[in-house]
Parts: sequence; structure tokens; C-alpha cells
Amino acid sequence: MRADVDPDATSSPADTEAIPDSVPDSVRRALDAFRAGDPVCVHDFADREGETDIVYPAGAVDEAAVAHMRNDAGGLICVAVSDSVADAFELPFLADALDHPAVDDDPEYDDRSSFSLPVNHRETFTGITDEDRALTIVELANAAAAVGADPDAYGPEAFAADFRAPGHVHVLRGARDGLRGRTGHTELGLAMAEAVDAAPAAVVCEMLDDETGDALSPADAEAYARRRGIPYVEGAALVEALT
Repeated sequence: MRADVDPDATSSPADTEAIPDSVPDSVRRALDAFRAGDPVCVHDFADREGETDIVYPAGAVDEAAVAHMRNDAGGLICVAVSDSVADAFELPFLADALDHPAVDDDPEYDDRSSFSLPVNHRETFTGITDEDRALTIVELANAAAAVGADPDAYGPEAFAADFRAPGHVHVLRGARDGLRGRTGHTELGLAMAEAVDAAPAAVVCEMLDDETGDALSPADAEAYARRRGIPYVEGAALVEALT
């Protein structure tokens, strides 16, 4: 079964008109880019992961976008879906689905991780190529949009008909209360998607430093974004504007 729903079908050019004039320009530029299907560089918080992610609306991802994240970010390419969408798909938190002594979902930066199942779309081959991952990502966005349009339209059976696990695209579950419950890149990406009325699905990929292997510093991430013409925004600014 294929969820042939356009994830941008409900978007409107006037979406950000509801955002107060007091919202920082960095947030406005980020939302304008997100509405257009373009990436945004989002730094979360120095006292959290302290990472900058390249974030895309999932429905806009193509092979070039996967290559961009793979080459310029270097982290794990994941798709965040809202809590209601994950519930409709009956997707568990990965730690809850595993029974192994190594399972210890207690990261230093948060109460728990957002990881759910890693999946491939059933029309992929290995699932890891740029083409395969782009297909999986866009179809996850389509499925999320279907749930957004009608919560009963796309359930676990439909999900299993379209996707298989394990796979090469990690699905993340957004917090039930969104940014009020958690302020990770998962929720920041989903909040931007909601703000521009896109499908409740966002792609996040951590930016790493090629020389050190550590998270790219905020200064270097901001300089990269400036060179590439990509909006850079602080998570704190998004939280203040979108909650």
C-alpha cells in the first residue's frame, strides 16, 4: 500500500503571517526555507547535545538532499515523526522493543532517546543508497501526511505493507508534548514542520567536524551555513517563537 498524499498539500504562502513581528529574523528565515523545502542548520543547546543538525522537511528530500547530509553533515540521517503519527503506525521506542542486556536508554543529555525502528521502504533494494534512502524518507513523509489528514487512514498494517525493519533510515518518535516536553532536534524539526503546515515529519542529521570527529562547533556550523546560503538558527530561538 502506498500513501499517495502530498506532504505539502496543506501548506500556504501565508503560513508565517501568523508569526508575530517580534520573532527573530533567524527564525523567520528558517521557516521560510522550510516551507520552500530547503534545509536549515539548527543548533540545539550548549547544555544539551551541543550539536548542529542539518534539518529538512521530510517530504522535500531527494537524492541530492541525502548526498548533501551524507557529505556535509556526516551524522546519522533520521526521520522524526510526531507522537500522534508514531502512535498511528504503532511504532515503539526501540529500547522498549528490545530485550537484551545491552539496552540502557539513559543518555547523559536527556531522559531517553527518541529512536524507534530503523526501516527501508519495500521498493528499495539495499536501502542505503541515496536513491533508496530518499524514497524511504519521502514515503515516510507521505504516510505521516496521510495520518495528519485522517488518523484512521494509515495504520500499522499499511505501514508494514510499505516498510520493513530493520532498515537504513532511523525513525524517531517526537515527544508527546512537542517542544514543551523535550527540546531535541527531533522536536525542533517537527515544530518547524508544524509551523509551516508541512507533513509531521522532519529529517535530521548531525554535523561533524572532519578534523576532530567531534560535533561541529556552533561557530563553524554558522560559518558553513553562511557560505552555503542556508539559514542558521538557535534552538532557543525556535522554542521561544514556536511554543
